[in-house]
Amino acid sequence: MRVTIILAVLLPAVLCGDHLSGYEEDHSHDLSLVKFGQLCSGNPTNRKRGCDGHGWGCGHYGARRNHGRHKGLDIMCNDGATVYAPFDVQLNGQARPYVSPTALQRIINDGVNLSGQGLCFKLFYVKPDKYRGFLRKGQRIGTLHPMQRVYPGMTSHTHVQMCDRSDPTKYF
Repeated sequence: MRVTIILAVLLPAVLCGDHLSGYEEDHSHDLSLVKFGQLCSGNPTNRKRGCDGHGWGCGHYGARRNHGRHKGLDIMCNDGATVYAPFDVQLNGQARPYVSPTALQRIINDGVNLSGQGLCFKLFYVKPDKYRGFLRKGQRIGTLHPMQRVYPGMTSHTHVQMCDRSDPTKYF
């Protein structure tokens, strides 16, 4: 009986010892610490697309568009450039920026759904080597489609859009 009483008293103290010492393991993912690694060859710092002349508008989240507001962030990327995994990612299928593309827009109407580091996001205007699978940070996702053929004078870019359409800027 004494052994049972001792165990009844000591076991909770041992199990809660970390809590009492002030140490608690955090199992939640702190998304404020997530930062995208290099997305495109030739742009190691993920420079954002600014505002273009020719009436093409701006690349920041919330920029005005004819159809509403820009729901992503444009990261500069040359036509044909290699697009890299910004961190370890799961490829979750094809993503298309246009629902009813024009004949020219069909050339670049491609992209991929990704998840990793607790985030779900899409990269548009990318021709991925594959639409499903897993990639480590820095591995090749694919190449940027030829944006200049469709939008001459616009700064070529990949469009980063969160699955919930929230602002991705804080991750850059």
